[in-house]
Amino acid sequence: MMRAQEDTRVRQTVPQMDRNEQKTKALTTAGLNLIAQALSIYDSDLRLAVSNRRFQTMFDLPDALVAPGARFDDTIRHLATTGEYGPVDNLETFVALRVDQARNFAPHYMERTRANGRTISVEGAPLPQGGWVTVYTDITLVRETEALLRARSEELSERLVAYTEELTQTNRRVAAANAALEEAQRELTDIEARTRLTTEMMPAHIAHVDCTGHYTYSNQRLTRVLPGRPTTILGMHISDALGASAFGAIEPHLKDAFAGTESVFEFTDTLSERRIRTAFTPDDMGGVYILSMDVTEETQARSALQQERRRATAAQLTSGLAHDFSNLLTIILAMQGKLERMDLDPEAARMVAATKSAALRGGRLLNRIADMTGRSALRPEPTDLHALLQDLKILADPALPQGVGLSIVDMAPDANVLIDAGRLQDALLNLVLNARDACGLNGQIAVSAHLAGDAWIELSVTDTGPGFSGEALEKALNPFFTTKGGEGSGLGLPMVYDMVKSAGGRLDLSNTPTGAKVTLRLPYRPAPDTPEGLVLLVEDNPDLRVSVREMLTTMGLTVIEAGAVSEALALIESLPDITFILSDLRLAGSETGLALAPAAQATCARLIFMTSLPQDDPLHRDAAALAPVLAKPFTPTVLAAALIDEAAA
Repeated sequence: MMRAQEDTRVRQTVPQMDRNEQKTKALTTAGLNLIAQALSIYDSDLRLAVSNRRFQTMFDLPDALVAPGARFDDTIRHLATTGEYGPVDNLETFVALRVDQARNFAPHYMERTRANGRTISVEGAPLPQGGWVTVYTDITLVRETEALLRARSEELSERLVAYTEELTQTNRRVAAANAALEEAQRELTDIEARTRLTTEMMPAHIAHVDCTGHYTYSNQRLTRVLPGRPTTILGMHISDALGASAFGAIEPHLKDAFAGTESVFEFTDTLSERRIRTAFTPDDMGGVYILSMDVTEETQARSALQQERRRATAAQLTSGLAHDFSNLLTIILAMQGKLERMDLDPEAARMVAATKSAALRGGRLLNRIADMTGRSALRPEPTDLHALLQDLKILADPALPQGVGLSIVDMAPDANVLIDAGRLQDALLNLVLNARDACGLNGQIAVSAHLAGDAWIELSVTDTGPGFSGEALEKALNPFFTTKGGEGSGLGLPMVYDMVKSAGGRLDLSNTPTGAKVTLRLPYRPAPDTPEGLVLLVEDNPDLRVSVREMLTTMGLTVIEAGAVSEALALIESLPDITFILSDLRLAGSETGLALAPAAQATCARLIFMTSLPQDDPLHRDAAALAPVLAKPFTPTVLAAALIDEAAA
């Protein structure tokens, strides 16, 4: 009903607009016809755009030559044929000359006597969009009056009359030039306004500094790219506008730009912890044009992609070796099992037990290598960091000796953030256990979390142990490097590093005056608000439908249900306000959830599939090409994240 009303309003508005345009056109035409001068406007293609009635009557033109679109050369040919320009030796040469003059039109003022004895002035000016406007004035009476004055007034000398005529013509030329200048000024003003609007819409800071480093131009984006800077910087020196730290980062490149060298570079703004890409382009006057963009998210994504490529390369290198080594370990364990069942002396039994232990440890090592190189993509979900840190303390406390304390310094943001909570907690627990090993029986471990600028979450684990050795600071992130001898696998810190880099973050190792410190810096992405709207839940399993419905209603969503594709399509057709369609892939009947995709697209509803099929199943692959696919089983948090992502898409 609402769409029908909108269509009716549109149909009512269009004729109203046409009537207004017709009324305006009629008023304009009537006004032009009332002026005493003849007027014509030709466009850049030398075709008539506008003329008044006086133009036709002054030159006795046929209707075809005053109709919009009439050709300029046809009009000149007609006037020359009727004797308007006097004797013409070669008609087509004369017309071609006038056409060439029109194509290179310049502002002018002239007077000429027509074949009928009347004197007219011709005043022309080009238009910014192309073409020109010409005004023809019959000045016969003026000239006759001047002649009469010249003949009858003995007091007026010939010189004064000539000077008067010259002054009159000059004034007219000046008036024509002024009109052209005013039109050019208006056009330049419009161009400047459009240019400024364009620069304000750009997601970048665009500015110019003169040869002394003072701003002569800036759009209003500086504070969005570099928070905390002044909003008005015209006339300010660039060092004062950016601050000492940021100016120190760009100063060498700015000096090169003043010397005439272009440059593009990146730096980290210490005030906001954002990554900034800046381009300097010298101008011809010794100044520099500046373009600065916030590329923090791009840097994070690039870091994650690089880590994914490393993982893929490592997987190619290790998969074959791991398979063969796993087979060898299986053979070793089988043989040791046979030996263990034999009647061996105690020394041989101890050797068999040690061999089995080493083989089992090798198997665990293979599993950890597979975890590092396998395709285990991060699954960001809305996470309460306060709860995550408290759970970490609950998990870690039982594993710590009585003399080792664990404290949590929680300055994390209150709002939920998008992060892979499981892998982050595993990484922090790994670091806490490493710190426990470094402290021995007595010591203190601290885990802290806070925002670094407005782009990062920084988490750190410190201890009161001996700290990292020089070799450990250099090699600790290398796989298989360990300072624990035979007790360590050398994969703990590399796995933490892998998680951080996969998220687009950074990991740093350092020593404090009291021990070691590991710092994790992860992208800060606040979780979007809770999804809202009407959800169509399509699931043929009644028990599972009840479970998922409870998840959705707990989020505050309204839910309607269907058990088959036909029921779902009927609901979609009758309820145009459906926001989300959450459908299983395999449903009762011959049709699958894929059949809902066209209806979802037609109604703009957000489609999400759910399935327990493996990713290499053809139906799963077809679904993934159409919409997000949730793997069953899933938690309410994962479901909420999927709905939020789709709502924001």
